Amino acid sequence: MTLLERYTQDLYQKKVYDCDNKELYTVLMEVVKEHSRRLPYRDQDQKRKLYYFSAEFLIGKVLSNNLINLGIYNQVNNELIANGKSLMDIEHAEREPSLGNGGLGRLAACFVDSITKMGINGDGIGLNYHFGLFKQEFSDNQQHTVPDAWLTGKDWIKKSHLSFEVPYASFILKSTLYDLDILGYKQTHRNRLRLFDLDTVKESIVSENSIEFDKTNIQENLTLFLYPDDSDHEGRLLRIYQQYFMVSNGAQLILHEAKEKGSNLHDLAEYAIIQINDTHPSFIIPELVRLLIKEGIDFEEAYQIVTEITAFTNHTILAEALETWPFSDIQLVMPEIANIIQRLDQIVKDRYPNQAEVWIIDGSNFVHMAHLAIHFGFSVNGVAELHTEILKTSALKPFYEIYPDKFHNMTNGITFRRWVMDANKELSEYLDLKIGTLWHRNADLSQFINFKEDERTLSKLRAIKHNNKLRLKKRLQDRMKITIDEHSIIDIQIKRFHEYKRQQMNALWVIHKYLEIKDGNIPETPITVIFGGKAAPAYTIAQDIIHLILTLSQLIRLDKDVAPHLQVVMVENYNVTNASYLIPAADISEQISLASKEASGTGNMKFMANGALTIGTLDGANVEILEKVGDENIYIFGKESQEIIHLYESNGYSSNEYYQKETIKPLVDFIVSHGMLYFGNEDRLTRLHQELIHKDYFMTLIDLEEYIVTKEQMLSDYEDIDTWYQKSVVNIANSGFFSSDRTIGDYNDTIWHLPVSYGDE
Repeated sequence: MTLLERYTQDLYQKKVYDCDNKELYTVLMEVVKEHSRRLPYRDQDQKRKLYYFSAEFLIGKVLSNNLINLGIYNQVNNELIANGKSLMDIEHAEREPSLGNGGLGRLAACFVDSITKMGINGDGIGLNYHFGLFKQEFSDNQQHTVPDAWLTGKDWIKKSHLSFEVPYASFILKSTLYDLDILGYKQTHRNRLRLFDLDTVKESIVSENSIEFDKTNIQENLTLFLYPDDSDHEGRLLRIYQQYFMVSNGAQLILHEAKEKGSNLHDLAEYAIIQINDTHPSFIIPELVRLLIKEGIDFEEAYQIVTEITAFTNHTILAEALETWPFSDIQLVMPEIANIIQRLDQIVKDRYPNQAEVWIIDGSNFVHMAHLAIHFGFSVNGVAELHTEILKTSALKPFYEIYPDKFHNMTNGITFRRWVMDANKELSEYLDLKIGTLWHRNADLSQFINFKEDERTLSKLRAIKHNNKLRLKKRLQDRMKITIDEHSIIDIQIKRFHEYKRQQMNALWVIHKYLEIKDGNIPETPITVIFGGKAAPAYTIAQDIIHLILTLSQLIRLDKDVAPHLQVVMVENYNVTNASYLIPAADISEQISLASKEASGTGNMKFMANGALTIGTLDGANVEILEKVGDENIYIFGKESQEIIHLYESNGYSSNEYYQKETIKPLVDFIVSHGMLYFGNEDRLTRLHQELIHKDYFMTLIDLEEYIVTKEQMLSDYEDIDTWYQKSVVNIANSGFFSSDRTIGDYNDTIWHLPVSYGDE
């Protein structure tokens, strides 16, 4: 009896051939779970453990990734094919967990994968969101938000026996801990994603068609949504309740597990290391101090213990992303924590009485969460070389002057198991053929450069790209009833919608191209421009940009002169699953953020590994991609970071001056042209038009002319298809540096110092 037959007989008394896709999905879940149970947890045989705290873990669908990591993917896939079944079709039965939204969450997912693959004893700590951020739907050329329900009762998470009490000012909440097994590639042990929830949460308080709910009913709403809207006071309080719930449970878990292994808590550093992913988990510091005092340790020793075990990853220089909370709100929600923060702040003020810029509680009585993490942690890291330098010389300069030895750079990475082996199986198999399979473990693709001049390799890469375009075409037809041209240049920008990421600049290029085609300048190859991403419900301008793109899409689609040559697609409800179709199909990777504003980016790395060429500014990890591939294999444009920083400091940018240029004004004014207003919402388009002319805080117009010239050069270069794919080979061959395994190795060598075990070699 074959591997799958044993399960289909036990569960359904059927042969594999006779089972439908939903039944086979259940079968494959059982296969994975049984194989997983044979692997002991890493912390059963290691004393010291990493706890990776993150508000988000955007893990994506789990099935294929687990089959790959268990080393049984090919066996299972071949048996399904032999029975006339498709693993891709079976995966449609799997719902994607709504546990994250953007790059922060996807990075955390790659990291827990790599932590396990590297044989490090480490668990992720987060919350079990019932509806995630939201599910995005489009109507009237606008984003609409509905709950993204994913918990079905047949999920990968499992309820544990652990529960903790979290004390707030006026009530206590009792948590429930759920575990999701994290399997490392061909590893002999497993780790976990520990997700805390409340049994009292009620999904029914949210309607099917809205993400509105009573924000004051904490017992029923606490873990419903990721980043609940904090544009009002109730929302801000809910965010504080939620963040404290995560860290209090995580802190109690840390002490529970340390004591189980024999810790007296004075020696906690021998048992635990904490990495906090961005500012959201920073309340872990005062909470651990509170718990240690409760255990009989005095305040001074408690905060020194916490400082010795806590490390902080900074992901931004954007002021709005460096969280601050009114001290009065923290007092209202958790007075004990407010008191401890006040005591910690006093330590800082005593040390640095004349440096108000480094105080935890500022003169307006706001608590700076990043300041808390920097002062009372032992490590601070940026996530790309440029980002870390900006932190040292600008954004966090006063802290770097105080604590130079705390600052490190850890350039981000991606897991190649997910983003090549799973997302682009045909490319993965071809790489195996050309350079062997060792890259599955070490992500070293450098030998592939030897095939840069090989005509058969270039032809094969072109065929693989075409097949991935066909795969994407079917996905968009099935999901959105949109048909794209698989022979077109596929130009993709998929990111959270934010002005600094400058989707609006890409849209202005679309307008440029539209007007060019209307004037009779027909591109040699048709172009399909694809956007994907969500805008926060309270972020009006980001929603206006989505509206601009959707309106442009409709206008172009209905223009018989332009539609055969240019298409614009906005992918609905962009997520990890959609990314796995989009990234392998891309010819052009749009990484066009305003220099100095993107900490790293990881989408740029995923596109690179799949052979797309980057058009980008010298921002984030684009700088390091340029270093790896060379000027001739990437398309760089725009002002550099130091010039942008100077313009902000000197208030030296005037959007109106750029708007008046004869090359720019027609593009911006097209936003409110008759055709756009006919299909679009006048309020939204007018507001965005005025924003670009009179404010443009993230300097869309400063780089627009150079962006247009660079992109037109890129499209021209595509016509020399062999040279294009030679550039593609260079990108693939040099992408291995951007493996999250390498990143985690760097974290461990520099910060964590935990033992590693490379598993089944």
